[in-house]
Parts: sequence; C-alpha cells; structure tokens
Amino acid sequence: MLTPGAPAPSISLTNQHGTTVELASLRGQRVLVFFYPKANTPGCTQQACGLRDVAGQVGDTVILGISPDKPAAQKKFDDKFTLGYDLLADEDHAVAEAYDVWVEKNNYGKKYMGILRSAFLIDADGTIEQAWYKISPADTPKNLLAAVAK
Repeated sequence: MLTPGAPAPSISLTNQHGTTVELASLRGQRVLVFFYPKANTPGCTQQACGLRDVAGQVGDTVILGISPDKPAAQKKFDDKFTLGYDLLADEDHAVAEAYDVWVEKNNYGKKYMGILRSAFLIDADGTIEQAWYKISPADTPKNLLAAVAK
C-alpha cells in the first residue's frame, strides 16, 4: 500500500473525451486521484457527484477519477451528471495495480478481481500527501476538503 511521502505512481490514461491525461503534466498542482469500481452505479455516482459539488472549494486541486470502464462509458457518466473533471479509463487495471487498489473481492461467495474504492491526494511535487484506502463514497469529498484546508 502507498503511504504519505511515497512517490505517486505515474498515470497516463485516456479520458472520457479521448485525450490522454498524464499525472506528470500536472506537476505544480495538487491532484486528487480517486478510484471507483464502475460508472453509473449508486456508490460511484454518490462519490463522483460529491466531488463535483466541492470542486469549487478546493482551489486549484485537480480531480481525476479512474475506473476500468471504457472511455465511452466514462463520457456517458460525465454527461449524465455534469461532473466536469477528467474520468480516466484504466481498462487493463495497470494503474489500479500500481496504486494497490486492484484486489480480490468476494460477493456472496463469488471471488473476483476489482477496484478497492480509494483516493489519493498528491502534492505539487508528485508525492503522496494522503492515502485513503477503502474510503466510503460520502467520505471522499469530506476528506478532500479537510486536507486542502490544512
């Protein structure tokens, strides 16, 4: 698991508009990277909309959402809820693995691999400032607001 002070693993993924977004190009700004299991599901919608609702209160902090969904699914999610930030497609879950959020899950006895809902605040130098593994959808915006207020 990543801990504060560790370098943030690189990110280079396609967003919902078909453009490649790279974490390295955002140096000089704080970045919140949040991982969610699937676009347009109740918990993920709550989390994404909660972040949309606080985006105006976090200064120049960039918000990036990442899930295994295809860019087209990310675009539908963004269009439906007017999220207004980049949603990145990690279809091969390589970035999720680098952030230690691609994990074995168990649902009614069925085991499968999936995203552990998590969020990471990365400082302007590309270092993990905060790491929130297994975060609830409601706590993601609250934790971000508390962290940027410091």
